[in-house]
Amino acid sequence: MPVMEPDLDRATLKAWARVVDEGPFSSLCWGERIAFDNPEALTLLGALAALTDRVRLVTTVVIPQLHDPVLLAKQLATGDVLSGGRLTVGLGVGGRHEDYRSVGADPATQTMRQMGDRVAVMKRVWAGEKVTDATLPVGPPPVQAGGPQLLVGTMGPKTVRSAAVWADGLAGTTLDLDVTKQDELFDVARDAWRAQGRGAPHLATSFWFAIGDGDDPREQVHRHLLRYMNWIPAEIVDAMAPGTGWAGTPDELRAVLEKFAAIGTDEIHLIPTSSDLDQVRRVAEVVEEFEQP
Repeated sequence: MPVMEPDLDRATLKAWARVVDEGPFSSLCWGERIAFDNPEALTLLGALAALTDRVRLVTTVVIPQLHDPVLLAKQLATGDVLSGGRLTVGLGVGGRHEDYRSVGADPATQTMRQMGDRVAVMKRVWAGEKVTDATLPVGPPPVQAGGPQLLVGTMGPKTVRSAAVWADGLAGTTLDLDVTKQDELFDVARDAWRAQGRGAPHLATSFWFAIGDGDDPREQVHRHLLRYMNWIPAEIVDAMAPGTGWAGTPDELRAVLEKFAAIGTDEIHLIPTSSDLDQVRRVAEVVEEFEQP
Protein backbone atom coordinates (compact mmCIF):
# COMPACT_ATOMS: atom_id res chain seq x y z
CA MET A 1 0.00 0.00 0.00
CA PRO A 2 1.28 3.52 -0.80
CA VAL A 3 0.72 4.63 2.80
CA MET A 4 3.72 6.97 2.95
CA GLU A 5 2.61 8.96 -0.08
CA PRO A 6 0.84 12.36 0.26
CA ASP A 7 -2.82 13.22 -0.32
CA LEU A 8 -4.26 9.74 0.15
CA ASP A 9 -8.01 9.34 0.21
CA ARG A 10 -10.57 6.57 0.45
CA ALA A 11 -10.78 6.08 -3.30
CA THR A 12 -7.02 5.66 -3.72
CA LEU A 13 -6.65 3.21 -0.85
CA LYS A 14 -9.68 1.21 -1.98
CA ALA A 15 -8.45 1.03 -5.58
CA TRP A 16 -4.99 -0.18 -4.53
CA ALA A 17 -6.45 -2.84 -2.26
CA ARG A 18 -8.78 -4.13 -4.97
CA VAL A 19 -6.12 -4.22 -7.70
CA VAL A 20 -3.64 -6.07 -5.45
CA ASP A 21 -6.30 -8.54 -4.30
CA GLU A 22 -7.41 -9.26 -7.87
CA GLY A 23 -3.85 -9.54 -9.17
CA PRO A 24 -1.14 -12.20 -8.97
CA PHE A 25 0.26 -11.00 -5.65
CA SER A 26 0.61 -13.08 -2.49
CA SER A 27 0.33 -10.26 0.05
CA LEU A 28 -0.80 -6.72 0.68
CA CYS A 29 1.58 -4.88 3.01
CA TRP A 30 1.82 -1.58 4.86
CA GLY A 31 3.91 -0.14 7.65
CA GLU A 32 3.45 1.91 10.80
CA ARG A 33 4.63 5.43 11.57
CA ILE A 34 3.14 7.78 14.15
CA ALA A 35 4.81 11.18 13.62
CA PHE A 36 3.95 11.22 9.90
CA ASP A 37 0.78 11.87 7.90
CA ASN A 38 0.16 8.23 6.98
CA PRO A 39 -2.97 6.18 7.80
CA GLU A 40 -2.99 4.55 11.23
CA ALA A 41 -1.87 0.96 10.72
CA LEU A 42 -4.45 -0.97 12.76
CA THR A 43 -7.42 1.07 11.56
CA LEU A 44 -6.22 0.38 8.03
CA LEU A 45 -6.02 -3.33 8.86
CA GLY A 46 -9.76 -3.41 9.51
CA ALA A 47 -10.50 -1.60 6.27
CA LEU A 48 -8.23 -3.82 4.19
CA ALA A 49 -9.73 -6.95 5.73
CA ALA A 50 -13.10 -5.78 4.43
CA LEU A 51 -11.82 -4.65 1.03
CA THR A 52 -9.94 -7.86 0.15
CA ASP A 53 -10.78 -11.56 0.02
CA ARG A 54 -7.67 -13.42 -1.17
CA VAL A 55 -4.26 -11.93 -0.36
CA ARG A 56 -2.58 -12.17 3.00
CA LEU A 57 -2.48 -8.90 4.94
CA VAL A 58 1.01 -8.17 6.24
CA THR A 59 2.02 -5.41 8.65
CA THR A 60 5.58 -4.43 7.77
CA VAL A 61 6.02 -3.45 10.50
CA VAL A 62 4.01 -2.73 13.64
CA ILE A 63 6.06 -1.60 16.65
CA PRO A 64 4.82 -3.33 19.83
CA GLN A 65 6.52 -0.83 22.14
CA LEU A 66 4.15 1.87 20.86
CA HIS A 67 1.14 -0.11 22.09
CA ASP A 68 -0.22 -1.80 25.17
CA PRO A 69 0.50 -5.49 24.39
CA VAL A 70 -2.89 -6.78 25.56
CA LEU A 71 -4.79 -4.22 23.50
CA LEU A 72 -2.50 -4.83 20.52
CA ALA A 73 -3.16 -8.57 20.78
CA LYS A 74 -6.90 -7.87 20.79
CA GLN A 75 -6.63 -5.53 17.79
CA LEU A 76 -4.59 -8.01 15.76
CA ALA A 77 -6.87 -10.91 16.68
CA THR A 78 -9.81 -8.81 15.51
CA GLY A 79 -7.98 -8.17 12.24
CA ASP A 80 -7.42 -11.92 11.88
CA VAL A 81 -11.14 -12.56 12.39
CA LEU A 82 -12.20 -9.84 9.94
CA SER A 83 -9.80 -11.16 7.29
CA GLY A 84 -10.79 -14.78 7.79
CA GLY A 85 -7.34 -15.79 9.05
CA ARG A 86 -5.30 -13.96 6.40
CA LEU A 87 -3.19 -11.85 8.76
CA THR A 88 0.60 -11.96 9.01
CA VAL A 89 2.15 -9.62 11.57
CA GLY A 90 5.53 -8.11 10.88
CA LEU A 91 7.03 -6.67 14.07
CA GLY A 92 10.00 -4.36 14.54
CA VAL A 93 11.52 -1.94 17.00
CA GLY A 94 11.20 1.01 14.61
CA GLY A 95 13.73 3.61 13.67
CA ARG A 96 12.31 6.89 14.94
CA HIS A 97 12.39 8.12 18.54
CA GLU A 98 9.82 10.76 17.60
CA ASP A 99 7.28 7.97 17.06
CA TYR A 100 7.94 6.72 20.60
CA ARG A 101 7.67 10.19 22.11
CA SER A 102 4.48 10.95 20.16
CA VAL A 103 2.56 8.27 22.07
CA GLY A 104 4.37 8.66 25.38
CA ALA A 105 6.49 5.52 24.92
CA ASP A 106 10.01 5.38 26.32
CA PRO A 107 12.68 5.31 23.56
CA ALA A 108 14.76 3.21 25.96
CA THR A 109 12.36 0.33 25.21
CA GLN A 110 13.49 0.32 21.56
CA THR A 111 15.20 -3.05 22.01
CA MET A 112 14.68 -6.61 20.83
CA ARG A 113 14.30 -7.80 24.43
CA GLN A 114 11.47 -5.35 25.08
CA MET A 115 9.79 -6.40 21.85
CA GLY A 116 10.17 -10.08 22.73
CA ASP A 117 8.56 -9.49 26.13
CA ARG A 118 5.52 -7.94 24.48
CA VAL A 119 5.28 -10.74 21.93
CA ALA A 120 5.18 -13.22 24.82
CA VAL A 121 2.19 -11.39 26.31
CA MET A 122 0.39 -11.30 22.95
CA LYS A 123 0.92 -15.02 22.43
CA ARG A 124 -0.59 -15.71 25.86
CA VAL A 125 -3.63 -13.64 24.94
CA TRP A 126 -4.01 -15.51 21.64
CA ALA A 127 -3.73 -18.83 23.49
CA GLY A 128 -6.74 -17.87 25.60
CA GLU A 129 -4.85 -17.40 28.86
CA LYS A 130 -6.14 -14.93 31.41
CA VAL A 131 -3.47 -12.26 31.47
CA THR A 132 -5.63 -9.64 33.20
CA ASP A 133 -7.70 -9.58 36.38
CA ALA A 134 -10.97 -10.04 34.53
CA THR A 135 -13.82 -12.55 34.48
CA LEU A 136 -13.03 -13.76 30.97
CA PRO A 137 -9.87 -13.95 28.87
CA VAL A 138 -9.25 -11.17 26.36
CA GLY A 139 -10.77 -12.05 23.00
CA PRO A 140 -11.72 -12.58 20.30
CA PRO A 141 -9.67 -15.69 19.64
CA PRO A 142 -7.78 -15.40 16.34
CA VAL A 143 -8.85 -17.59 13.45
CA GLN A 144 -5.29 -18.90 13.14
CA ALA A 145 -4.61 -21.24 16.05
CA GLY A 146 -2.09 -19.65 18.39
CA GLY A 147 -2.30 -16.33 16.59
CA PRO A 148 -1.14 -14.85 13.28
CA GLN A 149 2.15 -15.72 11.64
CA LEU A 150 4.86 -13.43 13.07
CA LEU A 151 7.75 -12.00 11.06
CA VAL A 152 10.62 -9.98 12.48
CA GLY A 153 11.44 -6.79 10.66
CA THR A 154 15.23 -6.62 10.57
CA MET A 155 18.37 -6.06 8.54
CA GLY A 156 20.92 -7.47 11.01
CA PRO A 157 22.16 -10.94 12.05
CA LYS A 158 21.97 -10.26 15.79
CA THR A 159 18.30 -9.32 15.55
CA VAL A 160 17.57 -12.40 13.47
CA ARG A 161 19.13 -14.72 16.02
CA SER A 162 17.29 -13.16 18.95
CA ALA A 163 13.93 -13.45 17.16
CA ALA A 164 14.32 -17.13 16.26
CA VAL A 165 12.64 -18.05 19.55
CA TRP A 166 9.30 -16.42 18.69
CA ALA A 167 9.18 -15.37 15.01
CA ASP A 168 8.06 -17.50 12.08
CA GLY A 169 10.34 -15.75 9.64
CA LEU A 170 11.79 -12.47 8.38
CA ALA A 171 10.29 -9.31 6.96
CA GLY A 172 13.60 -7.80 5.96
CA THR A 173 14.59 -4.77 3.95
CA THR A 174 17.37 -4.25 1.46
CA LEU A 175 18.37 -0.70 0.59
CA ASP A 176 20.82 -1.53 -2.20
CA LEU A 177 19.39 -4.87 -3.44
CA ASP A 178 22.64 -6.67 -2.68
CA VAL A 179 21.58 -10.27 -3.26
CA THR A 180 24.77 -11.70 -1.74
CA LYS A 181 24.24 -9.85 1.55
CA GLN A 182 20.59 -10.91 1.60
CA ASP A 183 21.58 -14.54 1.06
CA GLU A 184 24.02 -14.32 3.98
CA LEU A 185 21.26 -13.00 6.24
CA PHE A 186 18.93 -15.75 5.08
CA ASP A 187 21.60 -18.30 6.00
CA VAL A 188 21.83 -16.76 9.48
CA ALA A 189 18.06 -17.19 9.80
CA ARG A 190 18.10 -20.78 8.59
CA ASP A 191 20.85 -21.64 11.09
CA ALA A 192 19.12 -19.80 13.95
CA TRP A 193 15.78 -21.50 13.35
CA ARG A 194 17.50 -24.88 13.09
CA ALA A 195 19.31 -24.26 16.37
CA GLN A 196 15.94 -23.67 18.02
CA GLY A 197 14.61 -26.94 16.62
CA ARG A 198 12.13 -25.12 14.44
CA GLY A 199 11.07 -25.52 10.82
CA ALA A 200 12.42 -23.40 8.00
CA PRO A 201 11.70 -19.68 8.43
CA HIS A 202 9.63 -17.67 5.98
CA LEU A 203 12.16 -15.51 4.14
CA ALA A 204 10.87 -12.16 2.92
CA THR A 205 12.63 -8.97 1.99
CA SER A 206 11.48 -5.60 0.69
CA PHE A 207 12.70 -2.60 -1.25
CA TRP A 208 11.39 0.68 -2.61
CA PHE A 209 10.38 0.48 -6.26
CA ALA A 210 9.46 2.65 -9.24
CA ILE A 211 8.69 1.08 -12.60
CA GLY A 212 8.91 2.87 -15.94
CA ASP A 213 11.26 4.04 -18.65
CA GLY A 214 14.10 6.55 -18.77
CA ASP A 215 15.01 8.72 -15.78
CA ASP A 216 11.47 9.06 -14.40
CA PRO A 217 11.53 5.98 -12.11
CA ARG A 218 14.77 6.99 -10.37
CA GLU A 219 13.47 10.55 -9.95
CA GLN A 220 10.29 9.12 -8.43
CA VAL A 221 12.28 7.14 -5.85
CA HIS A 222 14.33 10.25 -5.08
CA ARG A 223 11.20 12.36 -4.43
CA HIS A 224 9.77 9.68 -2.16
CA LEU A 225 12.96 9.36 -0.12
CA LEU A 226 13.19 13.12 0.38
CA ARG A 227 9.68 13.12 1.81
CA TYR A 228 9.84 9.94 3.84
CA MET A 229 13.37 10.39 5.22
CA ASN A 230 12.56 13.87 6.47
CA TRP A 231 14.76 13.45 9.55
CA ILE A 232 17.89 13.16 7.37
CA PRO A 233 19.47 16.29 5.83
CA ALA A 234 18.37 16.63 2.22
CA GLU A 235 21.94 16.63 0.90
CA ILE A 236 22.52 13.19 2.47
CA VAL A 237 19.31 11.83 0.95
CA ASP A 238 20.37 13.28 -2.39
CA ALA A 239 23.65 11.39 -2.15
CA MET A 240 22.09 8.05 -1.23
CA ALA A 241 19.09 8.21 -3.58
CA PRO A 242 20.88 7.00 -6.77
CA GLY A 243 21.70 3.66 -5.13
CA THR A 244 18.69 3.15 -2.86
CA GLY A 245 15.73 1.01 -3.86
CA TRP A 246 14.97 -0.22 -7.35
CA ALA A 247 14.03 1.82 -10.41
CA GLY A 248 13.76 0.51 -13.93
CA THR A 249 11.82 -1.24 -16.68
CA PRO A 250 9.61 -4.34 -16.47
CA ASP A 251 12.38 -6.50 -17.94
CA GLU A 252 14.82 -5.22 -15.32
CA LEU A 253 12.34 -5.98 -12.53
CA ARG A 254 11.93 -9.52 -13.84
CA ALA A 255 15.70 -9.98 -13.69
CA VAL A 256 15.76 -8.76 -10.08
CA LEU A 257 12.98 -11.17 -9.09
CA GLU A 258 14.91 -14.03 -10.65
CA LYS A 259 18.02 -13.19 -8.62
CA PHE A 260 16.11 -13.15 -5.34
CA ALA A 261 14.25 -16.34 -6.23
CA ALA A 262 17.59 -18.05 -6.82
CA ILE A 263 18.65 -17.52 -3.18
CA GLY A 264 15.42 -18.98 -1.81
CA THR A 265 13.44 -15.80 -1.14
CA ASP A 266 9.86 -16.76 -0.34
CA GLU A 267 8.39 -13.32 -0.86
CA ILE A 268 9.34 -9.80 -1.90
CA HIS A 269 7.38 -6.88 -0.48
CA LEU A 270 7.56 -4.03 -3.00
CA ILE A 271 7.33 -0.62 -1.32
CA PRO A 272 5.57 1.98 -3.51
CA THR A 273 7.12 5.38 -4.14
CA SER A 274 3.98 6.72 -5.80
CA SER A 275 0.23 6.33 -5.32
CA ASP A 276 -0.25 6.09 -9.10
CA LEU A 277 -2.24 2.89 -9.65
CA ASP A 278 -0.43 2.30 -12.94
CA GLN A 279 2.65 1.38 -10.90
CA VAL A 280 1.02 -1.66 -9.31
CA ARG A 281 -0.67 -2.67 -12.56
CA ARG A 282 2.67 -2.68 -14.41
CA VAL A 283 4.26 -4.76 -11.66
CA ALA A 284 1.32 -7.18 -11.84
CA GLU A 285 2.12 -7.84 -15.50
CA VAL A 286 5.70 -8.71 -14.59
CA VAL A 287 4.64 -10.99 -11.74
CA GLU A 288 2.11 -12.82 -13.91
CA GLU A 289 4.77 -13.57 -16.50
CA PHE A 290 7.34 -14.46 -13.82
CA GLU A 291 5.04 -17.04 -12.20
CA GLN A 292 4.18 -18.82 -15.44
CA PRO A 293 5.92 -22.26 -15.68
